Amino acid sequence: MSVPEPTRAVPPRPTLQLLGLGHFHPETAIDNRFLEALEIGTSDAWIVERTGIRARRTVLPLDYIRTTRNRDPRAAVEAARYDNATLGARAAQLALRRAGVSIEQIGLLVCGTSAADTATPAEACNVARALGLEAPALDVSSACTSFLAQLHMLAAIRPEALPDLVLLVVPESMTRTVDYGAREAAVLWGDGAAAAVVSPRVPGRARIVATVLDSSPRGAGFVVVPRLGHFRQQGRAVQAFAIRRSAQVYARLRAVAEAGDRHAERTLHFVGHQANLRMLEAVCRTCAIAPERHHSNVEWYGNTGAASGASVLSMAWEKWRPGDDVVLAAVGAGLTWGGALVRFERGA
Repeated sequence: MSVPEPTRAVPPRPTLQLLGLGHFHPETAIDNRFLEALEIGTSDAWIVERTGIRARRTVLPLDYIRTTRNRDPRAAVEAARYDNATLGARAAQLALRRAGVSIEQIGLLVCGTSAADTATPAEACNVARALGLEAPALDVSSACTSFLAQLHMLAAIRPEALPDLVLLVVPESMTRTVDYGAREAAVLWGDGAAAAVVSPRVPGRARIVATVLDSSPRGAGFVVVPRLGHFRQQGRAVQAFAIRRSAQVYARLRAVAEAGDRHAERTLHFVGHQANLRMLEAVCRTCAIAPERHHSNVEWYGNTGAASGASVLSMAWEKWRPGDDVVLAAVGAGLTWGGALVRFERGA
């Protein structure tokens, strides 16, 4: 099934400031040797050649995966060492520390995830409870593009309608949805969370210069996580789609970056959706992105869904310098795709 090319709008010019980023990954690692031992028709060499992934983190105990292969995703919810609220709260606490603000100062919490713990209440309410936050909390979920959808939504709101400080959280525990009796999904997914403190008024280290977001719901059946079911996707079609759309997002936001002050010395970096390293390398070849300008963590953390690109940005938080522009790009179920141009204007 082919996905048609939708029309494109001019990227909006947000006023959002980025004050702090945070990330968290559970301690338990699933390396390729562990997957080999499951005897699901894969090997370290096969996985690295096709995906570039060497390890990924999980909320599940390894013994649980080894003995059950996660045949019943409902049991995985009980077996998990972390729920989404805890993952999100850990990432949020780091973002708050980096921003130099307290949880009491947050006026709105927005959460998004690919596999929520509860249909009701909103996952945002679960995260707010874990943080001890008394403030409006709501979900803006768009699968792996959730973080970018949140930025895009906030950028479209009149600044005076927003509180001074907004907390964005994207927790992902996708390994709970993986069938470890089959290799296709088992080699890809990892768990983690990312968070950001943003503001329409308070100056931060970086500014969100532009955002883009789009979707083609004709591809809604390409990537699916049924309620209480296993993840499934049409892998080849989705990868080709992801490469094409990521390259388009990068080109659009690069044009925005280059349309700014031509006398300013700025360096453009790329952080793509961490689906797999080979896909990201293909995007870099298509867009002529130099290796030193490409940043990723998929090799050791796997595909962490909506948390993936934001966690890469967060893990390098102290390294970004004034003059760094970063294009974030993501593609997800829906099918959706989006991006943001992040401009660092102050040091750590």
